[in-house]
This record gives sequence, structure tokens and C-alpha cells, in this order.
Amino acid sequence: MSRIIEKLEILADAAKYDVSCSSSGSNRQNKNKGIGNTGAGICHTYTEDGRCVSLLKILLTNFCIYDCAYCVTRKSNDIKRVAFTVQEVVDLTINFYRRNYIEGLFLSSGIFKNADYTMERLILVAKKLRMDHNFNGYIHLKTIPGASNDLMYEAGLYADRLSVNIEIPIESGLKLLAPEKNRQDMIRPMDYLKQKIMEVKEEKEKFKYTPSFTPAGQSTQMIIGASGETDAQIIKVAQNLYDKFNLKRVYYSGYVPISDDMRLPGIGSAIPFLRENRLYQTDWLMRFYGFKSSELVNEQHPVLDLDIDPKLSWALRNPGFFPVDINNADLHLILRVPGIGLTSAHKIVNARKHGHLDIEQLKKIGVSLNRAKYFIICRGYKQIFCDKPEQLIKSYILNASKSKYSRSNFYQTSLF
Repeated sequence: MSRIIEKLEILADAAKYDVSCSSSGSNRQNKNKGIGNTGAGICHTYTEDGRCVSLLKILLTNFCIYDCAYCVTRKSNDIKRVAFTVQEVVDLTINFYRRNYIEGLFLSSGIFKNADYTMERLILVAKKLRMDHNFNGYIHLKTIPGASNDLMYEAGLYADRLSVNIEIPIESGLKLLAPEKNRQDMIRPMDYLKQKIMEVKEEKEKFKYTPSFTPAGQSTQMIIGASGETDAQIIKVAQNLYDKFNLKRVYYSGYVPISDDMRLPGIGSAIPFLRENRLYQTDWLMRFYGFKSSELVNEQHPVLDLDIDPKLSWALRNPGFFPVDINNADLHLILRVPGIGLTSAHKIVNARKHGHLDIEQLKKIGVSLNRAKYFIICRGYKQIFCDKPEQLIKSYILNASKSKYSRSNFYQTSLF
């Protein structure tokens, strides 16, 4: 038992650098008195640095044949190497679940021998949980770039979500820091998963009992700041991934200095947590608010403002869009107003069918008027867009400073 605990401490700690463990989107129902039940989303708890711990989140092994400069498990790193057996991971998952410690499993791994060998063992864990223990809880497998399509397909039959890490946003950075890896080995499985998910969806419309295939879709993660890329480059890559591969999420993990390799930022130059937050906010604007990546960051504005959120930053750079008439503007424009969120925007469109809205009604709907009031007009209220943007910025920062920014709420915070 002490040996298992030692492995768990080492391999759980090594897994903390992978933040892409969201479990939303699956709806695997419990059948035949099995163990666990995956609903539409699983509630998470967070450590002080914001990492998700609601799932049993571990590596199968920290042995690895690659020597990626940014990775703590790289083969040249002087760390203690351990590996779980397939049965050990299965037993841990079942025992933790029965004790109500977890609601599912997030399993990744270093690569030992080759991609297919490692992928086979990840699949075997999921298969044993599903087939031998009738486990219906959430399973997220981190797939291994370079693994065969047959293995990717089998993984999708047992896992709720699959993910392939892009790792470094720009290809030149990947070649510099991980010359043994090939970007195409990461792109090919993403394309295969996209096609297979679409095929299964079409089959389900025709045949009721078509087996599920990775029902929560696929995601990826990028390490931010290891290769000096700009926010504009990062967000452009994310936009392309969403457009080409129908990803559910792109996760952004700030590089944590782990070595004195000359190719990397030095020890003590960790990426600010707030930069991660701004990237997530920008990502949210692209996915739900109708913004294009080039509107938020581009060659003229390649770095996201840390003092103000990306929606306000865009608004200050585009005064021609404002003020927005709340009672007449379409949903697309209302969504672009700082201080109006997705839910509030839809409430506004529905409520104004019954009469023109005023400031008090907007407040009841949930609009953040301390931000929105500079950009809107409505019944009984007319605001000329701020003639002195610097005053608006100071006012906004003063209000924003009252909110607590910490790693623990990076995946929830919304300033929209």
C-alpha cells in the first residue's frame, strides 16, 4: 500500500501541469446497477493555484522517451521514475469513487516505448472500468500523438472526452523546444476525431443503438510563454483549431520555469496568472460572443491588456460602435457592450418585446451598469461615449480592483 501511495503522490503531482480536465458535455447514464453516473456536467473543486481536482487526475507513468525542454517528465530530468500498472489505476479509481472522493478519471501519461504501446495501456484502463466494473463515471483520456487511428477509435468508445495537446502554439517554438516531436502527429488525430464524431452523430440519427463515441468531444492545451509567442499568435491558433476541428475547448497553461535551459525563459519568470485569465476571456468572446480573433488581438494590438478585460479593450479601440441603443440594436451589438453578459443580452432581447427598457430594468436583468453605462442609451438615459477614454479606464480599474483575481477562479471569472 505504501508503494501505491508513493506512486500516487509522484504521478498526481506530475499531472498538475495539464489543466485541460473539464468534464462538461457528457451524459453517460447509469445502467444495470453499475457504478457512477455522468450528468451534463461535473462540479469541480480547485486547489490554491486553480488546478481542477474533482477528477482523479494522474499520469500512468512519468517515464518518457522524449526530451521536451518545457516538460517536467522529460527524459533528461533527474526525477524519480514510477509507473502504475493498468490494474492499479482501475483499483484506485473504483476505490476513490466509492469513497466519494472523485467523480471520474483524467488519465494522461509519459510516452514509454512508443505511442501505440502507451495508448494501448490508457485504453485498457478505460475498458476495464467500463466492461469489468460497469463504471459509468466520467473518463477523460489524454491521447498520445502518433497513435494509430484504430487505437483512437477504440479510445473514443470508452472515454467521454479525448484530447491531444498542441503543447507549443507556434510550430517554430515546438521545433526549438521539442525537436523530436512533429506537429502533424498532433493535427492528424484531431482531424480523425472530428470526422469520426461527425460520422457517429449521423449514424445515431439513423440507428438508435449506435455506440457512443467520445460524447464530450475533444479538447487541447497550449503552454503559454515558453517560446515567446504573442497573444495574437496564440489566439489565432486557437481560432483555427475551433474552426477546423470543432474542439470543445482550448486550454491555456502558463509556462512554469522548471529548468535553466537556455532555450526557455529563466527561473523566476513565470507567466502572470492574469495573462492566462485574459486568454480565457478572449477565448470566451470568440466562442460565445461572436468576436473574431483578429478583432481582439492583431498585428497592431498583439498583446492583451492586463489592466482591463479584452471586451472593454476592444470597445475603447472601436468607439464607432457606441453608444448602443439597447431597445433597438440587434443581439450581435448588445453582446459587444462591456458589462452585458450572454444571459443578460438574451434577457434584454426578450424583455424589450413588451416595452422599452430603462436603466432600472437593465439593472434587474443583471447588467453591470458600472461598465455598461458608458456604452449604451435606453429609455430615459442617454450617454455619449466617453470623450476621455483614460477617465473611463481609471474608473473601470478602480471598480475591477475590488474583485479578487486568483488562480482558483480563472475558469469561472467573467468580466462581461
